[in-house]
Amino acid sequence: MTDFAAIDFETANEQPSSVCSVGVVIVRGGEVVDTFYSLIHPEPEYYQWFCQRVHGLSEADTDDAPVFPRVWAQIAPRIDGLPLVAHNARFDEGCLKAAFRVYQMDYPDYRFYDTLTASRRCFGHRLPNHQLQTVAAACGFDLTRHHHALADAEACARIALEIL
Repeated sequence: MTDFAAIDFETANEQPSSVCSVGVVIVRGGEVVDTFYSLIHPEPEYYQWFCQRVHGLSEADTDDAPVFPRVWAQIAPRIDGLPLVAHNARFDEGCLKAAFRVYQMDYPDYRFYDTLTASRRCFGHRLPNHQLQTVAAACGFDLTRHHHALADAEACARIALEIL
């Protein structure tokens, strides 16, 4: 796979629609040609402590951030016609679909590929686990800012280029 968009969401709470940041890495011809990152004002608008502990974001970070439809309007033209890739795609696809539902937007049936599933198939028991940072390291990428949406999307793109 040489043309795709790697995507990663972070959420404010247990609701999949509560996306509070997004990172996107556009790959064409096997090369990264564009990146995008934005904070997002989450819906519903509250943070759970366990989410904050994971990514470090809080209300103070996203109070003035744009809502999802405004952010997606910037992303949609960048990813037009590209399949989406995520590590544990079930989570990120679920977030995307939930945000589209909350804002009553028509979902364009994006096609998702999962680097977590691909990692299990490719590496099997040769890795201690198939967490993003472990798989990224196996693919030669040093993920130093894990749970920052753009850093995670960059790691996912690197993994996809290696094993998809």
